[in-house]
Amino acid sequence: MIANNTKEILHEIATDFGEKLTGLSALTGGDINEVFLIETNSGKFVVKLNDHKRFPGMFDAEKSGLEKLRETKAIDIPETFKTGISVSKSYLILEFKESASKTGNFWDLFGEQMAQLHLNTSEEFGYEKDNYIGSLPQYNETRTSAAEFYIEMRLQPQIEMAERKGFDLKIPASFYKNLEQLIPNEPASLVHGDLWNGNFITNSIGQPCLIDPAVAYAPREMDLGMMKLFGGFNESLFEVYMETYPLQGNWQERIPLWQLYYLLVHLNIFGAGYKSQVTSIIRKYS
Repeated sequence: MIANNTKEILHEIATDFGEKLTGLSALTGGDINEVFLIETNSGKFVVKLNDHKRFPGMFDAEKSGLEKLRETKAIDIPETFKTGISVSKSYLILEFKESASKTGNFWDLFGEQMAQLHLNTSEEFGYEKDNYIGSLPQYNETRTSAAEFYIEMRLQPQIEMAERKGFDLKIPASFYKNLEQLIPNEPASLVHGDLWNGNFITNSIGQPCLIDPAVAYAPREMDLGMMKLFGGFNESLFEVYMETYPLQGNWQERIPLWQLYYLLVHLNIFGAGYKSQVTSIIRKYS
């Protein structure tokens, strides 16, 4: 059931977009956004809504990230059309992707396409603007090394937030020094940044399509760490990835290192249920 005030907002958004709304339905949106399929005189679109006071600039950052990923032509990405504010809601208008069954080579293709995405590199780690990871700010000031970026722009802000929330994580002095030694010295890759199994869909020709990014030029193993954190990705994906763009030795042993960031994010959003995993990884690398 869509509330009447939401219907009014969606009508206003469609009108401002130069379209006449002919139908609408709710889609799965998660904890932060409301997501709707709108039907207009010229086709179907996805509209995402959230509270612009709680999440200022979120959709502008998402639009920027989707466009950056789309520019690579490495993997299917929805086209973005417009962001704006209507009444109290920020909105983002996106291409609607029809879905079909996965092709027989879906996971192999996914692995190759992820490798092709990560081959888009930069001399510096970071991004042109800060963005969000889930509902939390994600900082993207540029750094020249992978270790410096991961520690200063990813781990430390989340650790400081966790400590403000009352979680004593007991970070020993050796922890960051050990990470500096373990993190590979590789070019910064363009990463999706939040690639759990809910952030890809299957498009109309049965191939992978990425949504809801938290992009940056960052260590590429971050994407693989997140993909392995909650499962949902076939092992052949990683095998084909390795054939296309091989990772440095012992990469499997570094997976928890990258998962630490995402577990800290979950700790800060969802609470103490994630603390034991966080502290276990900190001890592992201390």
